[in-house]
Amino acid sequence: MGCCDDPTEPEKISRSDWVLLQEQYGNLQRDLFTGDPEKVMLKALQSASTYLQELAALRAHYDSVRQAAIRLLNKESLNVLQRIAEQESDSDMGTAARQRIAELENDTGLFGRLFHSE
Repeated sequence: MGCCDDPTEPEKISRSDWVLLQEQYGNLQRDLFTGDPEKVMLKALQSASTYLQELAALRAHYDSVRQAAIRLLNKESLNVLQRIAEQESDSDMGTAARQRIAELENDTGLFGRLFHSE
């Protein structure tokens, strides 16, 4: 055994983590097959990575999922929002993307909201 991790070796996971992942995957499949896929996607979107939220904003099958994903995007995803706004300028998605861009540009952060006086 060497002193360092070999990046070419696959990461080893414990048996309990493997069982947990299998259970989560099985639950997801069950929900997709027996429930409303749109609701399953909306629920999963909340805990999804930024990459998956961006992907949903760009390509999700259901408009409600795309709208929710657009609302979840933050300043790190401005380029994705601008892409949607440009490519779909005449659609509801383009309008939602422009609105989210405006919200993000006007966001002053927590301290700005706390100490903002009008």
